[in-house]
Amino acid sequence: MYSNGKNTAHSGEGRLVGNIVSFVIFFVMFSAGIYTLGFWELDNAWLPTLLGFALMFLAFAIPMHLMSHSEKAEARIAASAAQQQ
Repeated sequence: MYSNGKNTAHSGEGRLVGNIVSFVIFFVMFSAGIYTLGFWELDNAWLPTLLGFALMFLAFAIPMHLMSHSEKAEARIAASAAQQQ
């Protein structure tokens, strides 16, 4: 992709450690959600189910939200201005 006549770098370049840390945090959160479902019994069903589903949902929803809003406001404004012309 070119911007102002220059080749721009890949958006994920230089963020390896942060990406790995994020992956580990959300993978542990998802794994904990699955682990809590192991405590499901007929006498004790609500708490493990709600906790497990909440952890698994957040493990997917938070990264999806962060990925969808990764552009800065300036980039969005420039893109919309270029599209209108």
